[in-house]
Formats: sequence, C-alpha cells, structure tokens
Amino acid sequence: MIQYVYLGRVDYGEALRLQQELVALRTAGRIGNVLLLLEHPPVLTLGRNANRANILASDELLAARGVTLHQINRGGDVTYHGPGQLIGYPIFDLRSLRNPSGHHRLGPVDFVRLMEEALIRICGELGVAAGRICGLTGVWCGLPEPQISTKSAPSAANGPCDALTQSAGRKIAAIGIHVARGVTSHGFAFNVSTDLRDFSLINPCGITDRPVTSLEREVTDPANLPNLESLARMSAREFGLVFNEPVALIENLAALRALADAVPESPASDSSTTEFPVPDSSAPIFPAQDTPLQIPPEIERLRRSKDRPVSA
Repeated sequence: MIQYVYLGRVDYGEALRLQQELVALRTAGRIGNVLLLLEHPPVLTLGRNANRANILASDELLAARGVTLHQINRGGDVTYHGPGQLIGYPIFDLRSLRNPSGHHRLGPVDFVRLMEEALIRICGELGVAAGRICGLTGVWCGLPEPQISTKSAPSAANGPCDALTQSAGRKIAAIGIHVARGVTSHGFAFNVSTDLRDFSLINPCGITDRPVTSLEREVTDPANLPNLESLARMSAREFGLVFNEPVALIENLAALRALADAVPESPASDSSTTEFPVPDSSAPIFPAQDTPLQIPPEIERLRRSKDRPVSA
C-alpha cells in the first residue's frame, strides 16, 4: 500500500528534516511506503554532483529574491523549487515493490522510470502530450511526434524513450532520488503554475540547450487547471496505478506519526544520525538524477548472483 499526505507549502529545511524522520521510520519498519506531496518557497538545491557554476545568479541577487540554497545528498546538479510546483517525496522501500516487468526486482532506475510514467500520465489526463528523452531523466513536452503514454508501464531494462533528439523538448518535471538501505528519499518536482522566470537563476540540472515549461503554459485552458491539492490526489492515484499498489490518504502528519507509534521500534534501526540513515558498507547508495537508461552494474551483479537475496 502507498499512503500519501498533502502538506501544502513547507519550508525546504523542514521538509529535509521530515524526510529524515520518515526514512528512519521506514527503515525500522514502523511505517509503510509514504508519498509526501507539497510545495516549497523559492529554493535552489545542489546535488552531490552539482557544479556551482550552474547557478547564474549572485548570492546577493538570490538573497534579494528570497531564494535559499541547500546542498543535499541526492545525485545530480542544481534544481529550482518554488510556488506553483508540485513536489513529491516518495519514502518507499524498493524491496516491498514489484517490478511490472516481472523479470527482476525493482531497482533504482526502474523506480525512476515508473515515477516518470506517473507524471506522463497526469499530463495525458490534462491533454498535454509528454514523454522521455533518451539519456535524460525527467518528463518532457514538445517532442517530435510526442506520444501520450499508454497504460503499460515501462521497463528500465529496455531503455524506453519517446524521442532521440539533440535539442528538442521542454522540461516539465525533474526527478532526483537518494536510496539508502533500499529506502528512497527526495523525488520529483512537477511544474504546474510555476513562475518560469525563476529558472533563469540557474542552468536547470546543468542543461543549457532545453527550456523548462509548466502545465499552465502547455494546457489549452489554463483557467481550468486543477490546483496543487487536486493534482496531488491525481499524482497519488497514478503512483498507485504504475506501482500496482492500493493508495490511502493520510489526513496529516499527526495521523502518520500515530501509525508509527503503534508499531514497536526494531532493535536494528538507527535513527540517531543527523542525516538520512547511512547504509552498511555492503549496501551501495544509488543517486538517480539524470539517471542513465542502462541498469547500474551493482544491480546487474545482484541479478546474476547465485546467492542473490530472497525478494522481500
């Protein structure tokens, strides 16, 4: 089951602390898979692979615009979050999910592809044709002969792409995750009614030859665009469909914490750290911003190992 909660506008630092709390609870088995849906004030985030040169604005300009800056532990480069953007933070244990292809366990790349699929379907519901670009993570509009997604979920193994282009496409959603001990954090940023002028502060994800866009710009009737809370419900429903899991609404954080309090803490859990739980040395971390379409070698070795773990 996927439980989701819509939080409205949340400060980015508070959202990081909340992810830390929920990742620890999920790692300890005290909560199930949770999808946080929210909105941020203006903020720039720098992944572990970020190039500071991709921030085009000076510190003084950022301060004058009220834009904060955070260095975080997802993979990838610089991204912008702000009002009018639906943010999704899935706190999921990958070992609890089934791979739609049925051929192997769900890995980080498969997970990213399925998140893309959910957002592509939302665009399709609103009459906006969207798809993928080979070699680039995220969801894109304005592709040559774009296709609205079908109801069959993609497989990371065959590297799904709706376009192989050099410069076509407008990015409507960015994705970047962090995985530790099989539990995901960070997630997606879906431009709904975002002020696209704020993206001039950066080279989004380090990409300089493709613009960003929003649902407000792409739909035929912006006046009837659903609000963020309605789109959050649509997102949760589509997540349930692509991951083949039932979906349940959690009214607020207090209700979610009450569920966790009803489950005793596992002795093996470790929530004492100030950052997301650090995996054992044998458990690799998988950054997934601009995720390659090939299966990572760590996953391929796991698939081929005679002593591979039993699926949870």
